[in-house]
Amino acid sequence: MSARVYLDHNATSPLRPQARAAMLDALETLGNPSSVHAEGRAAKALLEDARAAVAQAIGGPRRGVVFTSGATEAASLALSPALRRESDPNPIDVLLIGAGEHLCVLQGHRFPLDAVETVPLTPDGTISLKSLEAALARRSGARAMLALQAVNNETGVIQPVAEAAALIHAANGVVVSDAVQAIGRLETTFTTTDADILFFSSHKLGGPMGVGALAFRDESLHLAAPMLRGGGQEFGRRAGTENVAGIAGFATALTAATADLEGERSRLADLRDALERKVLKIAPDARFYGLRAPRAPNASAFAIPGLAPRTMLMALDLENVALSAGSACSSGKMMESHVLAAMGAAEKEALRASLGWSSTQEDVEEFGKVLARVVDRMTSRHSAA
Repeated sequence: MSARVYLDHNATSPLRPQARAAMLDALETLGNPSSVHAEGRAAKALLEDARAAVAQAIGGPRRGVVFTSGATEAASLALSPALRRESDPNPIDVLLIGAGEHLCVLQGHRFPLDAVETVPLTPDGTISLKSLEAALARRSGARAMLALQAVNNETGVIQPVAEAAALIHAANGVVVSDAVQAIGRLETTFTTTDADILFFSSHKLGGPMGVGALAFRDESLHLAAPMLRGGGQEFGRRAGTENVAGIAGFATALTAATADLEGERSRLADLRDALERKVLKIAPDARFYGLRAPRAPNASAFAIPGLAPRTMLMALDLENVALSAGSACSSGKMMESHVLAAMGAAEKEALRASLGWSSTQEDVEEFGKVLARVVDRMTSRHSAA
């Protein structure tokens, strides 16, 4: 049996050796970071070193970084009308959400339903800035929050967060950006996005699962009603004893992912382009999504007319190639893509190949060989039928 070819880094990326080593070291540290004795101070030092590493990577203040159990919790924490600025105590009135957002944003907010509005995408897969302007005009006088991902998790399309932020800030609003698929693949900072809040997930960049972070651009933003209340950890924004080992692994993975950002971006883009050339050689009528927009270097969403993506996905898996059909965060279910629907695509589903730190040219070559066999077999069956 040939080795598995793993092309689903947007779902989760294999644990980096550096992150594993950092976690093992942290597991040897006995103390609770809230304890004042020597053991507690040692755990606290690991926690704060990790916080400083995350803050440095995104160009934000150390005290603005709040560790969570992952991006879903971070989104639910941030998307709240209880968010306040010290200079403006008024609550957020309306939540605007890009139509292609991850399910943790589409379902994870704490606003009443009548205060939520979805902003459509263009056929290219980017948020419609004209529609965003129109939504702000309809809500004139209201304080708005915009939830807009930096990179779409299905298509890899880079969203115009900075341009959208200019519109929102002109209306005294706040921008929350899901940077899960951007961090470690593109330069992703408060300066490049102009967002007020960013959030991340450890396991998307080679850290452990079950860890993430919410980052505030400055300390003027605060949550009047955090979800988890208790001992006051994470500066009172998220109670509960911190997962020190997981956080250490997350910070180490993030540091590794951003060490040579431009070099890795170029390497991944070359692999993605080679993968897409193989798809087109096998199926010249294949359709790729988001090609007319800027894309992250590591992801490709495509469909081959006449061949069901779900069937292809299972056939590829049986031949040791792991891809996905859209988002992996639907409790293991394969669902129709709301992203493709928002783009106005004729297809309801697509295959997603996503590369990462462990991907190689050999992976792409093997993928091409397996895809050719799968397409030939499925096409032959269709012809026979």
